[in-house]
Amino acid sequence: MTKLALTAHRSPALRLPRLLAGISYYDIASLRDHEERYGPLPLWGTSGRRRPGRLIDVVDASGLTGRGGGGFPTGRKMRSVAAGPGGAVVVANGAEGEPASCKDRLLLTRLPHTVLDGITLAAHAVRARSAYLCIHGQETELRDALEHALAERRAVGLDPVPIQLRGIPGRYVASEQSAIVQYLNDGPAKPTFSPPRPHQRGVGGRPTLVNNVETLAHLALIARYGDRWFRGAGLPAAPGSALVTVSGAVRRPGVYEIQPGSSCGLAETARVIRYLADENAGQCGPCMFGLPALADAMADLAYQGCTGRAAERVATLAGLVDGRGACRHPDGAVQLARSALRAFEADVRRHDQRGPCPAAARPPLLPVPGEADWDWA
Repeated sequence: MTKLALTAHRSPALRLPRLLAGISYYDIASLRDHEERYGPLPLWGTSGRRRPGRLIDVVDASGLTGRGGGGFPTGRKMRSVAAGPGGAVVVANGAEGEPASCKDRLLLTRLPHTVLDGITLAAHAVRARSAYLCIHGQETELRDALEHALAERRAVGLDPVPIQLRGIPGRYVASEQSAIVQYLNDGPAKPTFSPPRPHQRGVGGRPTLVNNVETLAHLALIARYGDRWFRGAGLPAAPGSALVTVSGAVRRPGVYEIQPGSSCGLAETARVIRYLADENAGQCGPCMFGLPALADAMADLAYQGCTGRAAERVATLAGLVDGRGACRHPDGAVQLARSALRAFEADVRRHDQRGPCPAAARPPLLPVPGEADWDWA
């Protein structure tokens, strides 16, 4: 590895995309392409501000959390492994078990060196002696592409800790972290009881850092551009960007890079219900009185809260309006309100008990029309 200042290459813009900024949907990014965009792998040396422990400090300050579903703070997990007895192990989990998701595969097939950089940097930070990249064993084309990327790096001596590519069984729970550890220990790819957890005793009985490949790709960029850059996207409580897979009956399926909390679901719902209340025909009580009251209650939950009773009031009013209108217009508004209470259950609790989330103050996203300036005739 060569020493590199964080500012040697211009960081990607604060706006999105970040991880996907250098992606080609037709070609795999070669090592040369990767280094032309991001610069050489930065060295976090053994002394001064760039010591291995300093990288853990920066990752901790960035607020990066696991992108594999657990959401555990990455810096804290790294620190636990680094604090254990020597000879740690790093495991990159690229075995995407969720059938509807393909974000990790996209990274590995199009931007492999971003992930591989993250593995090497994590191994250096926790002083690991072994590193693994795990994918589903049946994905032979992916395996061939990753073997080529690893060969590019071996040719220039890029990874002091050699990264071993391992295929695991293509079962859903085989990609759970303890299942991967057990498989690497020559056991079946099934989850194990804890404690001990992998960071305490994992592969070969050694402290083991298991991270999703997207998490490690973020780490590779944080190592280059710093924690403040990472926090330039997202929310204070959920910084950075994340990859999501959009599929099904949609116009543009694919993998998208988003900012967590780009809006508040309760605030957006409140705006829609206010619009529906304003659009009532004034011919029945549920429309004239019920919908405005429901809109007020929904707005109170979204923008005020902190009473412990706002959600209950929404539910009560929904029951009073449902099925009593001259037409089905009020019923549609009720169904939307009830759906929001279910879909955003965690947000409902937070708003009702502690007040609105920061995203509620953000500019609205849904294109809700303004107040109509025409009459009915």
